[in-house]
Amino acid sequence: MASAVEWLLGRFSVDLGIDLGTANTLVCIEGEGIVLTEPSVVAVQKGTNRVLLGGNAVGESAKVMLGKTPGNIVAVRPLKDGVIADFEVAESMLRYFIQRVHKRKWGVRPRVVVAIPSGITAVEKRAVINSAERAGARRVFLIDEPLAAGIGAGLPITDPTGSMIVDIGGGTTEVAVLSMAGIVTCQSIRVAGDELDEAIMNHMRKNYNLLIGELTAERIKLAAGSAAPLEEEFQVEVKGRDLVSGLPRKTLIGTEEVREAMKEPIGIIIDAIRTTLEQTQPELAGDIVERGITLAGGGALLTGLDRRIQDEIQLPVTIADDPLTCVARGTGAILAHISLLRAILAVNDED
Repeated sequence: MASAVEWLLGRFSVDLGIDLGTANTLVCIEGEGIVLTEPSVVAVQKGTNRVLLGGNAVGESAKVMLGKTPGNIVAVRPLKDGVIADFEVAESMLRYFIQRVHKRKWGVRPRVVVAIPSGITAVEKRAVINSAERAGARRVFLIDEPLAAGIGAGLPITDPTGSMIVDIGGGTTEVAVLSMAGIVTCQSIRVAGDELDEAIMNHMRKNYNLLIGELTAERIKLAAGSAAPLEEEFQVEVKGRDLVSGLPRKTLIGTEEVREAMKEPIGIIIDAIRTTLEQTQPELAGDIVERGITLAGGGALLTGLDRRIQDEIQLPVTIADDPLTCVARGTGAILAHISLLRAILAVNDED
């Protein structure tokens, strides 16, 4: 009887896969692919956590408000380092995204697969489940981001061979060796895209006495950021507030300086890759020598990062197709192949 009810509910609901990221949230619908990509930003009334009414309160339209809002409005990011930092706001954001993409039929709520960092605690996992359920999910399944990224990147994670994935997101970097639908060894560090932005902000403050915001730092990273020397180095214009005079000012910064500013967080990511390899079983290490390392996540798009890792680790490094959407596409593949989800959940249960 229970299976018949489950089948009937499935007929009148749409299953969703969600990559709940620190920087961006992506939603995938079974059979349709990725249908929503929005920044994980919400505009709220200051002091109340009440989300502003209207479509400009969540996502891209809220992100442009960062650092530009009047005193009674605050643009916040409810996730920090890959986990929920503000439950109320995260719930409101999830509800908005789910309602946007879910075509309700007979009021049936969707089943949801949510990708989460592998290093989060049981309490943090429960927070994700509770937020998703209160936001409208009928049932919530959690999958570790490295597994979802590996599936989205097309790695043979169900085979008895080793595959290595490095998923560099906004709040966390997940380095994992995958085999037989499970994580063999993994390093989850809270150093990723946000720390690269922060490093640029600190560099501008210390070396130029120029205060810049998150969006400006991100633009510098995208325009002039690199992890390895470029064929042609260049300069970009940076605008901010002078810390001495307090007045607006602009200056130029070269790509060599931006690279030097990001040197420390990039080094931490490479150290995590090295540590994971040191903990890998010899037979799986042999597979990785042959297959190499796959980069996923928005951080994989940093110019020259693949070359830098290859030079440091001495293994082949490739960037997954459309690395920004790997995790979301992985959740979509799991929705389409329920047997894969059962295999992954079975491995997790054993752990």
